[in-house]
Amino acid sequence: MPISTPSPDSVVTPSGLLSADEQPAWRIERPQARSPFVLLCDHASCDIPRSLDNLGLSDGERQRHIGWDIGALALSRKLAALLDATLIAQRWSRLVIDCNRPPGTPESIVARSERTVIPGNASVSLTERAAREREVFQPYHDTIRTTLDQRAALGVPSVLIAVHSFTPVYLDVARPWHAGLLFQRDARLAEALAAELQAQDPSLVIGLNQPYAMGDDTDHTLVVHGERRGLAHVELEIRQDLIADDAGQQAWAQRLARLLPPLLPPLLNL
Repeated sequence: MPISTPSPDSVVTPSGLLSADEQPAWRIERPQARSPFVLLCDHASCDIPRSLDNLGLSDGERQRHIGWDIGALALSRKLAALLDATLIAQRWSRLVIDCNRPPGTPESIVARSERTVIPGNASVSLTERAAREREVFQPYHDTIRTTLDQRAALGVPSVLIAVHSFTPVYLDVARPWHAGLLFQRDARLAEALAAELQAQDPSLVIGLNQPYAMGDDTDHTLVVHGERRGLAHVELEIRQDLIADDAGQQAWAQRLARLLPPLLPPLLNL
């Protein structure tokens, strides 16, 4: 039985936050792919629903790193094509609601990002917060959950890669890493990939749990869909200046596509 994930274009969203003609919270590419790798992109877009009036931000502000992970979706799509892997991506800005933060936590809907005040998030009512969770956060994670359930039922193994990017300079502090590999309780894939990246190119600066660390209170996607299912996983963070254009995205996609498949046997107990 094939994996049967609905097309995002066929989904009717509830009334409230999203209008009937606006995109749902998720997109899925290659749902029938049998590669063990499943790519997830939590911060793929800087789009904001019309009802939120750009959250009071200019287009230039929302298109900065505060609104999305620059280059992450393009890299994810190129890597998914090379691996023939399923890709599930979130289709609204992290400023609407961050789909990699536990709902209700301070970082879920931020009133300030770096030094930028987000006017539309200054006073979000419980009703408004619930609408963002119901129409953006939950459908995205339901799609991940359904996809993984169907793969498991068909005996298709899953190894999760959450693709993110980070700004080279944050609060005036330069970040030296070219890439970071994040994990909490399961370091298998992060440590193996870090070793291969540095062996392939010793000039790369690779950080384990840098520039962020994964935790139950600060992360959601891989904690819920990776750790709790016992699936091998890694959160991949690439510095944004390295994947801001097509050439950089292609280079990193090709590098990762070479290094990742040989890491599978111990992860899948082959």
